Amino acid sequence: MTTGSSPENESPADPTGDEPVVEELTELTSRAEDAAERAEVSADLAVAAAQIAVAGEELGTPGPPFDRRSPFYIGLIGGLGFFVSWWLFDAITGIGSVLTLVVVALFLAAGLNPAVVILERRARMRRSWAVAVVIVAALSAVALFIVAIVPVITDQVRSLSDNVPMWLDELQKNRQVQELNDEFDILNKIEEYVANGDFVSGLFGGAIGIGLAVLSALFNAFIVIVLTLYFLSSLETTKGALYRLAPASRRDRVSRLGDRIIANVGGYVAGAFVVATCAGFSSLVFLFFVGLSEYAVALAFVVALLDVIPMIGATIGAVIVSAIAFATDLKMGIACVIFYVIYQQVENYVIYPRVMKRSVDVPGAVTVIAALVGAALMGVVGALLAIPTAAAILLITREVVVKRQDQR
Repeated sequence: MTTGSSPENESPADPTGDEPVVEELTELTSRAEDAAERAEVSADLAVAAAQIAVAGEELGTPGPPFDRRSPFYIGLIGGLGFFVSWWLFDAITGIGSVLTLVVVALFLAAGLNPAVVILERRARMRRSWAVAVVIVAALSAVALFIVAIVPVITDQVRSLSDNVPMWLDELQKNRQVQELNDEFDILNKIEEYVANGDFVSGLFGGAIGIGLAVLSALFNAFIVIVLTLYFLSSLETTKGALYRLAPASRRDRVSRLGDRIIANVGGYVAGAFVVATCAGFSSLVFLFFVGLSEYAVALAFVVALLDVIPMIGATIGAVIVSAIAFATDLKMGIACVIFYVIYQQVENYVIYPRVMKRSVDVPGAVTVIAALVGAALMGVVGALLAIPTAAAILLITREVVVKRQDQR
């Protein structure tokens, strides 16, 4: 007889065996909820699409995309580009004076950089100390020059203005000049204007104009000095930042070309001042020798200052000195003309090539064209920048354009 199993003999349910089933049911439930939400979103999108389709049918079928080759489109974009370009040109023109100061500061920084490099290499100085020494030396030289030269120039300018009536009297002895003076009364008006002592102030618009001109000159000089100091101290950092903009494969070549251009600009600035110093010193010696010692310092300073301007500066200085010499004595004027004709040949074919041969290598025709274009665009500053800019363009043309064409 078989006995049935009692409840005591039944084994209890294993709780660990139900956990996977519960987890699976929970996952299926969450999936079902997500599917329901996605279905609801899809239904909403379908309803919105249907509404848009109905609205589109009510407003008409959208047309084709606008033709970018349409004359209207081309004219619109061209007009907008023209007005934006004109606005940029007007903005740049408005800040032209500030840009001129920045360019002059960059020019001076490039000119002083060779001296900083020499101190860094030979004197083992840090760049900050080398920049400080060069700036202090340059400012000291300018200060000593002003202290030494300004009183002399002031006295000689006053002497020149005092002697103008005497020169006018000498001119009146000429028959043709006398006939012109009798007809137009030119010399009498000039003599009266100079004798009143107001012609210098009249150049600047009176006493207030002179004060404003002096303040403006001092402010511009201060801005140029500060910018030059900043550019000179951060020149290496600025160069490195600019060179990093070039691709890595060409960065070394770009840095070499950039360093060569900056070295050329620095060499040209230093060379221009050397040539101008030679012109001023030779004029000073000649004027003392020929008998114009009373105006020698002022006229030599004018010649040195104008000689910095390429091509025409030395000629203008020679014309000014020769005119004053002719007004003083005929033989003295002829001697000045002969001296400056000979000196300009020596400067053009001996001094200038030897000083500039290591910095810029520009053909004569390119030099003339660059100087004329630079003077027309930016005046004296443009004439000063024209030759090193032309040298940089020629260097890039030779090293990049020509070599690329040779490889084809």
